Amino acid sequence: MRGRQVVIVGGGPAGYEAALVARQLASEVTLVERQGVGGAAVLTDVVPSKTLIATAEWRSVIESADELGVHLDGATALPVDLGEVNARVRGLAAQQSADIRARLEREGVRVFDGAGRIVTAGVVQATAADGAESELDADVILVATGASPRVLSSARPDGERILTWTQLYSLTELPERLIVVGSGVTGAEFAGAFGALGCDVVLISSRDRVLPGEDPDAAALIEEAFRRRGMRVLSRSRAAAAERRGDSVVVTLEDGREVTGSHCLMAVGGVPNSAGLGLEEAGVALTRSGHVQVDRVSRTTVPQIYAAGDVTGVLPLASVAATQGRIAMWHALGDAVAPLDTRNVPANVFTAPEIATVGISAAAAAEHGARATTVPLARNARAKMQGIHEGFIKIIARDGDGTVLGGVVVGPRASEFIHVLTLAVTTRVTVDQLASAMTIYPSLSGSMAEAARQLHAAPSQR
Repeated sequence: MRGRQVVIVGGGPAGYEAALVARQLASEVTLVERQGVGGAAVLTDVVPSKTLIATAEWRSVIESADELGVHLDGATALPVDLGEVNARVRGLAAQQSADIRARLEREGVRVFDGAGRIVTAGVVQATAADGAESELDADVILVATGASPRVLSSARPDGERILTWTQLYSLTELPERLIVVGSGVTGAEFAGAFGALGCDVVLISSRDRVLPGEDPDAAALIEEAFRRRGMRVLSRSRAAAAERRGDSVVVTLEDGREVTGSHCLMAVGGVPNSAGLGLEEAGVALTRSGHVQVDRVSRTTVPQIYAAGDVTGVLPLASVAATQGRIAMWHALGDAVAPLDTRNVPANVFTAPEIATVGISAAAAAEHGARATTVPLARNARAKMQGIHEGFIKIIARDGDGTVLGGVVVGPRASEFIHVLTLAVTTRVTVDQLASAMTIYPSLSGSMAEAARQLHAAPSQR
């Protein structure tokens, strides 16, 4: 008896993780991907951007070595060869894509290089680059086509001076002045990275502060760090247009001011890749923004068709996309499955320092009957040894029983550090339990235990 036929359109984290689950459950799987296995996350988004940021981090560490008594023989500058950096970025992305493809093929997944379009709830038309078409029968279809950078009609990218975040890796020289439009996660990460690489950066933010969706204390710390390192931050300044004038780019603000730079990065959000897939014709409902409507097990409004990742607009995180894809296959193929719970999803902003969060925010603490405490890293012994002056650990816990409901970590490698609090939130650990687990001395994790101890409630207060 043959296994069920699964066709996955899109080979990013949602698609390739779903393919591996479907093979594990003895299905016949075809993955259709037009850009390259790994999708935008691997080839033009997450992997490249974090590789670039890692390079910027090393330059920052070297520049601050004087404080620790390590001198660079009088060197006053650390030149960056952006062409070499970007060649490495592209090479690592291509290698990661090849590794994922090899894993899929080793597990028996058929990879079709081309574009997919849903004909009916049981048929996907796959079109190769040369125009050759194939019809793929499917018992289950997963749409995992991701999202693309939003393009404004008044600031169309040309790939040379006005850029989206997918086009930065073609640059061979550092911009003389990079104007970054948008102060959300993407804009802040690239602004910080190019600033650390030695570029003059102007960050245009339409909001009162950078990173408006993050913990206010964390966002304020990052903005202060940006300004201290020489970045010009224009708050409450909305960009109306960007145009190229010779070898310069001029960004016009809504109040009439003009900002001139050599390059401009438009980081104004993304749009779902849902057009041209035959979704609405097949009966799949879309939101007004074009995202595919799904429930917590990734089902669309057509029972045999599932969707996962950025095309759904649930949370624009590769980890969430992968989880959605796995949940879709477990549900569609009859395995045990728990619905997606976005309350316990950790997220990270790869600025310097990093911002990692999980669970409820400090602003929401009161409505959950909780309180928060913050411990600055600057007073931590290990932080002093490493020359760390910025950052903090914040824990939010319920009054009375002390259950950990959320947390924020701001500091180097916060993305690694947050896992402790994610486990605490997910497994409903109390602050007393967290504090009773011994930490190494000296270690940055000691500050997490200190924060937990500060939230201990005396018996009379419970």
